[in-house]
Amino acid sequence: MNILVTGASKGIGRVIAKELTGNVYVTGRNEEALKSLNASDYCVCDLEKSTDILCDFIVQNEIDVLVNNAGEYIYGSIDKMSTDDINRIFEVNLAVPAKLIAAAVPYMKGKKWGRIVNIGSISGVMGEARASLYSASKAGLLGLTKALALELAEYNITVNTINPGWVETSLGLESIEDSEFSKEEILECIPQKRFVEPLEIANLVQYLISDKAKGITGQGINLCAGLSVGI
Repeated sequence: MNILVTGASKGIGRVIAKELTGNVYVTGRNEEALKSLNASDYCVCDLEKSTDILCDFIVQNEIDVLVNNAGEYIYGSIDKMSTDDINRIFEVNLAVPAKLIAAAVPYMKGKKWGRIVNIGSISGVMGEARASLYSASKAGLLGLTKALALELAEYNITVNTINPGWVETSLGLESIEDSEFSKEEILECIPQKRFVEPLEIANLVQYLISDKAKGITGQGINLCAGLSVGI
């Protein structure tokens, strides 16, 4: 397997890249962080500005397992969002995964095998007040997942999305600071009274790219400590 993990400089993506085995390639904006992963190779790029370099990297390295983890989060009322905010979050969270999949799929089709795992969010399943752009972009990722699972099934390519709830990362903690709620108030709304650990997400990615999960495709899997069920 030739695996590419996007957004691997930190957080969930970094843990995923560390846990996966095979030829693991990584991309992100922080070159030093990527170097320290000791991956097969890395590609430094800013996905908000351009995907051309990374698309070429995907083709050159014959990527057959694509983990679309890179993402943006913006918290605020819709009337406070600028045109740049709107364009940025839909570009990074939805358009970029589509572009990278388009670059990877020809090799996967030729091989008659491939795995695509998108990292979505429980906000794309349930909605999140004052994070409407984020919720909408992640909901769009679920639609892309379902459609591509149908389109690519005959080539033995599976496409799935993992929807994490609150995750114990620097981004998760920063998003709490941007919100109106304390960490204690958020924990009270989570049935398991805890944040999801990045390793749990990495383990699920590992399963979904294995042949043990070859019958799972087109799914949005909620990994949220029960948050999607209710309180």
